[in-house]
Amino acid sequence: MMDLVLRSDRVVTPIGVAACDVAIEGERIVAVAAAGTFGAAAARRVIDVTGAIVMPGGIDPHVHCKWYSPQPDGSIVYTDPASVVSRAALYGGTTTLIDFARWTHGKTIEQAIDDRHGDWRDDCYCDYSFHIMVEGALPPELFEQIGAAVRSGYPTVKIFTTDITPSRRGRMVDFGDIWEVFRVVAQNGGMCVMHGEDNDIVMHMYEKLIREGRVGFEHMAEVHNAMSEDMSFRRILALAQNVPGIVLYFMHVSAANGVRAIREARARGLPVYGETLHQYLMYTEEDYKRPNGQIYHTYPSLKSQADQNELWAGAADGTIHTVATDEVCCALNIKTLGKRIDDTTGGNVGVEPRLAIMYTEMVGRRGYSLEKFVDLVSSNAARIMGLYPRKGAIAPGADADITVLDPTKRTVLRKEMLHEQDYSPWEGHEVHAWPSLTVLRGKVVVENGNLLATPHDGQYLKRTMSEAVRRGATL
Repeated sequence: MMDLVLRSDRVVTPIGVAACDVAIEGERIVAVAAAGTFGAAAARRVIDVTGAIVMPGGIDPHVHCKWYSPQPDGSIVYTDPASVVSRAALYGGTTTLIDFARWTHGKTIEQAIDDRHGDWRDDCYCDYSFHIMVEGALPPELFEQIGAAVRSGYPTVKIFTTDITPSRRGRMVDFGDIWEVFRVVAQNGGMCVMHGEDNDIVMHMYEKLIREGRVGFEHMAEVHNAMSEDMSFRRILALAQNVPGIVLYFMHVSAANGVRAIREARARGLPVYGETLHQYLMYTEEDYKRPNGQIYHTYPSLKSQADQNELWAGAADGTIHTVATDEVCCALNIKTLGKRIDDTTGGNVGVEPRLAIMYTEMVGRRGYSLEKFVDLVSSNAARIMGLYPRKGAIAPGADADITVLDPTKRTVLRKEMLHEQDYSPWEGHEVHAWPSLTVLRGKVVVENGNLLATPHDGQYLKRTMSEAVRRGATL
């Protein structure tokens, strides 16, 4: 007997949208059959959600939980932990998060991973994984440690090409060390995930605007500008052409130039993938001028309307593969404490409404197919990050991670209906659907607004890059 059967006339599977029964035993999907195949006698519970969209659980490949946040007074605060963010993720239909294990000097890579597991273990409602993050001048012994980590199921390594702000000196990795990381990651079958901005341009613009007295955060787009993204992306890509086997994933692409650089590189056959954020798709630099305009900011900055238009074009033509959040969950008084170009808090509160907002904008307003929408918020992240088809697919053998989006739950977002913090940058947005059911590995974890999960339900996911992704597959 099956444990659970979900039935709908709009089930998004890897081969299309159809009327299906999705049969679940234990943690896995065991069958996807024509609707009505499994009657009440075949399963302990049958949930008929005809009219709603049954899709793979969302995957957010870029979040920061319990993350250090430098404050204008020089102090450090830590943002909300995995228990808060993962709970909100489940309410919003996201069942997998990928955070970062930050290596710092004085540690080994193994120690950095172990420390990060300590932050997450038994404190996460959904499944999760980590990118390794390296920064600053890299000691020679680190490269073999990176290779060992890639081989043991931690295949993605994050690199910064800028310090981001003057107060974060030491974040940037120089291009000699980037070259060495590329080589070891390529040799061991991994992928580098890049924060690409030109540090010379960024720091020059900080100095210029401070000298001119234009220090308000509303000038952020002049500092973290489109030219900086263009120069950095193209320098990274030029280096990658000299490292056989390297795979690149550009995080938080924010500018038209970045989209074009990825598009051109893929046309040359390079295995390069692009991620944008839902705030870049929905907000521009003009939103910095709104009350508490810091709430719309993450690094790099919001850009122009023309940049946003090209991000949407990239999402439509396959240049942008994923839509993430760069989640940093903190209270409004922390998010708005910094008021200058050099002290504004990055990240955003957005993991819960991501699926509903993107469904509304992609399917409701731009006519994307359900399959295209699901690729951008779930399946492509699973493919690129080495989780597919265990995650990101409604198919036999996959984990039973399923979200039901109910188009009758059309609503206007209010912070009071969300489960993260005391503010939301998405306040007032109309959404055309909302999750009514979330299933994690066969367990109903949210149903009709009721949380049924525990912080012990989340499991860590080791990952392996597929050969197709390493060859630059068209997703």
